[in-house]
Amino acid sequence: MTIDSPAAPAIVRTALADTIQVEPLTCAIGAEIRNVNLGVASRHPGLVAELRALLLKHRVLFFRDQDITRAEHVAFARHFGELEDHPVAGSDPDHPGLVRIYKSPDQPNDRYENAWHTDATWREKPPFGSVLRCVECPPVGGDTMWANMVLAYERLPEHIKTQIAGLRARHSIEASFGAAMPAEKRLALHAQFPDAEHPVVRTHPETGEKVLFVNAFTTHFTNFHTVENVRFGQDYTSAGRDLLGYLIEQAAVPEFQVRFRWKPNSMAMWDNRSTQHYAVMDYPPCHRKMERAGIVGEATF
Repeated sequence: MTIDSPAAPAIVRTALADTIQVEPLTCAIGAEIRNVNLGVASRHPGLVAELRALLLKHRVLFFRDQDITRAEHVAFARHFGELEDHPVAGSDPDHPGLVRIYKSPDQPNDRYENAWHTDATWREKPPFGSVLRCVECPPVGGDTMWANMVLAYERLPEHIKTQIAGLRARHSIEASFGAAMPAEKRLALHAQFPDAEHPVVRTHPETGEKVLFVNAFTTHFTNFHTVENVRFGQDYTSAGRDLLGYLIEQAAVPEFQVRFRWKPNSMAMWDNRSTQHYAVMDYPPCHRKMERAGIVGEATF
């Protein structure tokens, strides 16, 4: 994999005769985009196309000082696809698809932010990506990290790549968001969203890259119990569990990551197909209010 040097900001000419400044934040993932207002971009498909190309290259894009309306936030995200609601998190009543992730001293920790994950892999068609805006944040803490899961796959030992080439795994909302619910509500959630099955190594539909695609929503492999992997029945639990744990831990490698410090009106857009992220819950008892537009994705292969 060729990794661009982050030594100097790149200048990209736009169809609007302005300049976009692109400053990579690490050698592996992430770039800060300057001289772009996403409210304006929401009305200019040509500018959106340039940002899409940058997203595929850097996987997560960061924008500062985006004093835009909720309608502009939603309109920008819709250029990339239809928006989806979340069955557990609440949406803004006037802007369906704009999910409110509001934390306060009065709201208990939900335990799902502070884990490496790819959004909604419990869906048969996991999201394309998300556009997240900071409304209010603590003075210190509450950062978010992202990991490049294409690079995580590329850096795996070759014998591991061979072993996982044909493996598939289950992803569950019942075992995550549903775990703390009363049994009746949890089972109803499972009935609405049965466990999804995805390849452990998915193919990015636009770039053709191989992506390591297991995360905190992944419960188990579905086709591990074969003669090649299991000598006796007792091997199944430990060998499969250890391999899955090892793969999930790859997101925690610092060399694959970027970390972003939020300020009000900062925004991030990420490719959910090739990244994982982790919202660091180190800020209680402060407030942290974020609004996210999740974009509908496609079936994995």
